[in-house]
Amino acid sequence: MKLTILGSGTSQGIPVIACECAVCRSTDTHDKRLRCSAMLEINGQNIVIDAGPDFRCQMLRAGVKDLRAILLTHEHKDHIGGLDDVRAFNWVKQGAVDVYASLRTKNVVYKDYSYAFSENKYPGVPEINLHIVGEESFYIDDTEFIPIPVMHYQLPVLGYRTGNFAYLTDANAIPEASMKKLAGVEYLVINALRKEPHLSHFTLAQALEVTKKLGVKQAWLTHIGHQMGLTAEVSKELPANVSLAYDMLQVEI
Repeated sequence: MKLTILGSGTSQGIPVIACECAVCRSTDTHDKRLRCSAMLEINGQNIVIDAGPDFRCQMLRAGVKDLRAILLTHEHKDHIGGLDDVRAFNWVKQGAVDVYASLRTKNVVYKDYSYAFSENKYPGVPEINLHIVGEESFYIDDTEFIPIPVMHYQLPVLGYRTGNFAYLTDANAIPEASMKKLAGVEYLVINALRKEPHLSHFTLAQALEVTKKLGVKQAWLTHIGHQMGLTAEVSKELPANVSLAYDMLQVEI
């Protein structure tokens, strides 16, 4: 299985257009982050986690030619705002793209993209097969995915586990039942917005504590705000088995 971090950033914080901080002025490509998303290549099939407003750019940048499915973690616009751009994959597949989401997220997708689900569709609208995900595992072809419920302040969000890998974004608390579902995970992508406390996201210290509790072999921190600081400097503070994720990071796991 190959992991590609499509985007490791966030919409949180001062707009880059108005910011003169060191991160926004950095020439290090590791500090240039599109919004949070990832892709797993499993048996030649591409499965994307979240499709925010940067989805089209991320697909083009990664050279993705076909798409098996999209897993949605929750309904915030920075995670579903690019779903309209599945149209290109509809053309490649000559059919709909499978999208997996909780019932609450499904309802928001139906509202935001009502034209894609109307009875009398306009020709060329995005074609989406939306599957409702609960807390039970499900399969995409022969690959099992386990939903991992976490909390984004008061909003329930889904992380996903497959095999020895798990992906958790937009969380600031993991229920004990979900920690049990994560037992034995060796590779983890987890959000860490910044060092200072935040209402709905893990801080750097909190994310590191989760990786320590799980005893993972390797973890990558994602959904990083520019308040975190420069990649080159923050990386010096991290344990050997934890790294800041960056856009277009690719690893075999």
